[in-house]
Amino acid sequence: MKQVIIYILSFLGILSQMSCDDQLNALPTQSKVVGNVIVDQKSAEVALNGVYYRFAEGGDDRGTPSTQWGYSQEIVPAYLSGYITRTSGGNLDENASVQATDGSVEGIWSYCYTLINAANGVISQMEPLPTSMFEGERKAEIIAEAKIMRAYGHYHLLRYFTQFYDTKSEYGALLRDEFVTTTNIAQSRDNVENTYKLILEDLEEGIKNAPLENKNIYSNRWIAKALKARVLILRGNTEDYEEVITLTSDIIENGPYELEEHVRDIFQTKGLTSKEVMLGIQPLPNQVTRYDTYIYNNSAQYKATPMFKNLLKDDPREEWMLGLLSPKDTIYAITKYVGEKIEECYAIRLTEMYLLKAEATVRAGKDLGDAKEPLKTVMGHAGITDFTKIDAITDRDELLYEIYKETVKNLMFEDGIEWSMLLRFPMEVILKVKPAIREKNYIILPIPAAEFEKNPTIGDQNPGYSKI
Repeated sequence: MKQVIIYILSFLGILSQMSCDDQLNALPTQSKVVGNVIVDQKSAEVALNGVYYRFAEGGDDRGTPSTQWGYSQEIVPAYLSGYITRTSGGNLDENASVQATDGSVEGIWSYCYTLINAANGVISQMEPLPTSMFEGERKAEIIAEAKIMRAYGHYHLLRYFTQFYDTKSEYGALLRDEFVTTTNIAQSRDNVENTYKLILEDLEEGIKNAPLENKNIYSNRWIAKALKARVLILRGNTEDYEEVITLTSDIIENGPYELEEHVRDIFQTKGLTSKEVMLGIQPLPNQVTRYDTYIYNNSAQYKATPMFKNLLKDDPREEWMLGLLSPKDTIYAITKYVGEKIEECYAIRLTEMYLLKAEATVRAGKDLGDAKEPLKTVMGHAGITDFTKIDAITDRDELLYEIYKETVKNLMFEDGIEWSMLLRFPMEVILKVKPAIREKNYIILPIPAAEFEKNPTIGDQNPGYSKI
C-alpha cells in the first residue's frame, strides 16, 4: 500500500493561479494530473502542462526548481554506447555488469512510468468530458498530446528494457494505459508485439488529432510523425522502412522546420529559438543542474573515451564538442553545450529526420545515391566540405556505418539517438563499437529490483540479469 500511495502522490501538486494563456506560454511546471482535477478547458491545460513537466523531468536541484531530463536521456545512453565514462569510473562501462539495483536503471524506469502515469491521468479525465466544454478541437488535441507523451514513455521502455528486435518475444514492456491505483498496480509485462501496437496506436491519434503546430516545448502532429519514424525503424520490417522514408520526407519537405546553417549555433547561441528544434525542453529560472552534470566546479564529470575522440578527429565539431578545461588538464570534457544555452535540452531535431531517411533508404534496398543525399546535407551543415569518401561508397553496410558515425557526431547527448542506432546493427558490429556489451542479452537493461518488490506479478527478469 505504501508503494501505491507514493506512486500516486508523485503526480500531485498545487494548481497554479495563472491565466490559461499565461500557462500555455510558460514552461510546464504543474504536476497535478489526477483526482478530478480537470473540470474545464483551463484546468485541462494546466493538467496537460503537468505531463510536459514530467517529460522535462521537472524537480528540485539543491533547492532550485530544475529540469533534470539531461542525465537519463543524454548521459546514460552515451555511456552505454561507450563514448563517455565517469572521470572517477562507473558502473555503465561494462554493460554486462549492470545490476537491477543500479540507480541509472531505476532512473530511466521511473522517468518513463512517471510520464506515462501523468499522461494517463489526463486521458482518463478528459475522455468523459463533453466536447462543447472546449474551444474548437481542443479536447481532441489535449488527449492526442497526452497520448504522444504516453507513447514517448513506452518507446523508451521498449528500447531500454525489452527484446525490441523480436516481435515474437514475450519480453515486452509493462504497458500502462490506465492511471495506476491500488486496484491495478499489480500487472504483468506484455509481449513485444503488443508493445509496438500500443505505441503506434497512440502516435496515430497524435498524427490525426494533435495541433498542427505548437510551441517547440510541446508536441504536435509533426512530433508524432517523428516518433513514429523512430519506432518503425527500430522494429525494422521492410514495410516499416518504406513508411519511415515517407514520414521523414513529409517532415523535411512540408514541416515548419529548417536545418540550422551552422549546427553549432543551436547549442551555444540560439537554443530553442532555432527553427531546427522540433521538440525541446526549456529550463526553469536559475537552474544550473545540466551545466553541473557535464562540468561541476570546473571539473569534468564525464570524459570522452578514446573511441569518441578518434571519431571526432579532424572533424570541425571536435573543437567545440570536446575540450580541456585548463592548460594542465589531460581529461577531455564534453563541451558541446557550454555557452549561454547550456540548460536547454533537445529531444528531436530536424537533422535526425534526414539521418533516419538515409538509414531507411539503405535498409529498404533503394539506390544508395538517395541515401547519400540527406547524409551529405546534414554533414554540410556541420562544416564538412569534402564528400569524396561518401561518394565512393558502393557497399550498403559501409554506408550504414557512415550514417551511424554521423548520427553519433551530430546527435550525441540528445535523447539517446546514438544508442538506438547502434542497437539496430548485427551483434558483430555492436561488439566492434563496444566489446564490453559482450552478448545480445546486454543490449537491454534489467528491470529494476524495486519493481519486483511493488509488483511481484510483473513476470520474469530480462535474460542474463538477476531480480536482486
